Amino acid sequence: MFSWYFKSNLLIRIIIGLVLGAIAGLILGPEAKILSPLGDILVRSLKMIVMPVIVSTIIVGAGSVKPSQLGKVGAKCMGLYMLTTGFAVAIGLFFGNILQPGNGLELAAEGAALKVAAPKATSFLDILINIIPKNPFAAITTGDVLSTIFFCIITGIAISMLRHSEDARIKNAGDSLFYLFEGLAEVMYIIIDWVLQYVPIGVFALIAVVFGAQGSKAAGPLGVVVIATYLAFACHIFLIYGGGLLLFKINPINFFKKVKTASIAAFVTRSSSGVLPISMEVADKELGVDKSIYSFSLPLGATINMDGTAIYQGVCALFIGYAIGEPLTASQQITVIGTTVLASLGTAGIPGAGAIMLMIVLNSVGLEITAGSPTALAYAMIFGIDALLDMGRTCTNVTGDLAVTCAVANSENEINHECWEAREVTQE
Repeated sequence: MFSWYFKSNLLIRIIIGLVLGAIAGLILGPEAKILSPLGDILVRSLKMIVMPVIVSTIIVGAGSVKPSQLGKVGAKCMGLYMLTTGFAVAIGLFFGNILQPGNGLELAAEGAALKVAAPKATSFLDILINIIPKNPFAAITTGDVLSTIFFCIITGIAISMLRHSEDARIKNAGDSLFYLFEGLAEVMYIIIDWVLQYVPIGVFALIAVVFGAQGSKAAGPLGVVVIATYLAFACHIFLIYGGGLLLFKINPINFFKKVKTASIAAFVTRSSSGVLPISMEVADKELGVDKSIYSFSLPLGATINMDGTAIYQGVCALFIGYAIGEPLTASQQITVIGTTVLASLGTAGIPGAGAIMLMIVLNSVGLEITAGSPTALAYAMIFGIDALLDMGRTCTNVTGDLAVTCAVANSENEINHECWEAREVTQE
């Protein structure tokens, strides 16, 4: 009966839901609140999957890295990936603070009883200390995101060490644990897909409520979000990647020309993992990177290098803070950086994963998404334009994977410079 719905393009359905929700809100006005239950279902569904997604994907991500690969090349790859992710979220916060998307929206004025209270200011040292959980199971059940991520990372690394033990009994135990969490991760991907199928309906209802109360002025802040995010994408790609390539004695202009196929494919497909075969071919044929480097760095990058997603987190977290009248403090913004860098270790390279990660980041700074709250309404507005932002952030992610791969390969003398010279001559 509903096969037409499930067979149609999800992106188109979400956009239609966004547009129809805005129209319904403008027509119904304050009466649009009758649609709130449909939006609450989406909010509760998303909250349901957050902690299982964190636990399963981050343990699998960390457990997938071989201990032997955590040597010189592995350390360079992981170091550069984490460093660029830190720069990325900082750039996102910079543009977010400059343009202040959501400022003046005043969603909290809608009279929601669950108005978010700003957490007390916390020092950077306290943030670092509190990352280590006193009770990891309590951290998971109470939604302590940073502590949960930290525990899952070290658990994943420990499982990886078990899996590569020479003792068959220990190796089997490690494999069993890894496959258990891998199975859980696959289950969560299926559930995420189910939730995504409901997103157009939930977005329709939540956007209708926002536009019913705010009117057409709600559209302006969303435009600012898109502008701020894409300015940050461009800044990161050309300044951070371009400047980093120069430090490794690589011509950034030639690099961007050579990787355009993978970057465009990422923009269209919105999937880092889906573009991985194309990225590998570009690394091999266009960049001349040795297989020993790209066969490790690119799959690793598709798992932990989420620079575009990090920029998105920074801008959108600020948007939500401004929209509900609770601008993020300096300590909260530091927490956003730390959470984003750590959470990137397990973020799936699939369409829409950034929106799930955004909920994790919001939870870490006390902006809990509760059904009917101003935070939930602001989050719904972001979800409505998520596909548009997802294209840019995936393009940034994949370009970053190739930039780090190229830089590491050049530092290890594992790059064929004749490939670059031959192709430049051919193009001329």
